[in-house]
Amino acid sequence: MAEHELHSHHNHNYGHQQKDDEYYYSTSKVLAVLTLFPIGGVCFLLSGLTLTATLIVLTISTPLFILFSPILVPAMLTVVFTVTGFISSGAFGLTAFSSMAYIVNFFRRMTRGRRGGGSVHEQVDYVK
Repeated sequence: MAEHELHSHHNHNYGHQQKDDEYYYSTSKVLAVLTLFPIGGVCFLLSGLTLTATLIVLTISTPLFILFSPILVPAMLTVVFTVTGFISSGAFGLTAFSSMAYIVNFFRRMTRGRRGGGSVHEQVDYVK
């Protein structure tokens, strides 16, 4: 009875013929679930172990950080500011290079009379 209810509930044609076999899971789908379920479990296990290890190490190292904070905090700030400066410098340089390349290509298109030359509004429409 329950199997009949399952088929009658899902037996909609929607304009095309469907076979009753389509309602059963294929072997590849079952194998995919059986393969991915243990992999997901292992990943959750590793995630939990990593979180536990992180909390243990943080609990042990917090007193050391407090003890050595007059040395570590200025050193950490120096490293953070240095890395931030290098990353910002690279980002600004890349932005400048991209802007210059766009301007050069813009003037090349204007002088050659290609489509896309002209006003900024036409350029925005061309990019869209």
